[in-house]
Amino acid sequence: MNIRNLFFLFIITVMMASCNNDTTGSEDTAPPAPTKTVPVPRFDRDSAFVYVEKQLSFGPRALGTEGHQACKEWLVNSLTGFGATVIEQDFTAEVYTGASYPATNIIGQYNPDSKNRVVLAAHWDTRHIADSDLSTERRDEPIPGADDGASGVAVLLEIARQLGQNPLDLGVDIIFFDAEDYGHDTKDDEQITQAEQEARANTWALGAQYWANNLHRPKKDFDYGILLDMVGAEGARFPKEGWSMYYAKAIVNKVWSLADKMGYGNYFVNQQDQGGVTDDHYFVNKIAGIKMIDIIHKPQKSETGFGPHWHTHNDDIDIIDSRTLRAVGQLVLAVVYRENNGQM
Repeated sequence: MNIRNLFFLFIITVMMASCNNDTTGSEDTAPPAPTKTVPVPRFDRDSAFVYVEKQLSFGPRALGTEGHQACKEWLVNSLTGFGATVIEQDFTAEVYTGASYPATNIIGQYNPDSKNRVVLAAHWDTRHIADSDLSTERRDEPIPGADDGASGVAVLLEIARQLGQNPLDLGVDIIFFDAEDYGHDTKDDEQITQAEQEARANTWALGAQYWANNLHRPKKDFDYGILLDMVGAEGARFPKEGWSMYYAKAIVNKVWSLADKMGYGNYFVNQQDQGGVTDDHYFVNKIAGIKMIDIIHKPQKSETGFGPHWHTHNDDIDIIDSRTLRAVGQLVLAVVYRENNGQM
């Protein structure tokens, strides 16, 4: 997760005025009626917390590290064990420093024959440096990434476990994007040109960019997607993110409405964020044209735009609250199973 949102503020403010007619992308062809109604399973917050701990046990998962390779193998084995058909989408991440690293998007498919699909995504790599303005030491060392990386992956792993135990008809693709967090710092955006700003933005979310240009199945199969980024901190606040509202307003509103009905309105606040975060979902929307929203922690008051642990070595297990994991996970499970049951 990067320092990636402020330079789009003016652009997105102008474009927002034209987005009132947004649809979910599935209205052109109505999905078939479900052959079975499946109750929404219970999201196990303790299980998700253990998945965060397991990722941290590998150490930082920055590109080119032993922890990155070990975590990759564990994620593939975990999804396979939970009944998914797994695709390892390998690519070369050419990062802003000029270096190149092997990288892999890990895709777990449920009901691969289904032509109506929902994508659930998170990034599994971690930042290679602690470059937050709030970092005071070890700035050139990779961060643990408990919230920024591991939390979203942990929630999706528990969802994958539930999908394996509670089969449905809807197609679900769980994607762990790689090489999201090795981008060029954008703190000095005001001192560079628009072209330079956009070039720096494109150094982030390399895995999402690769997937958007190399979809593992036809675009028409994907109804919409949900991205999870930093979804584990105590007292997390999830406003309606700017690019999500621009590209997929109807999806944002129905997910946030369901969150309120489920009693999670204290997390999913009915307020639009004043900017767009150049996260994985941005490139999925822009390049692939697949509507994807972002559930991301944005405190109301913040020196960096994100939580104080962001891109620091404080982003460790002490930041994670299992109640936050459950709020996000139970909501996303409800979205998926209600879609399957024709209730969304």
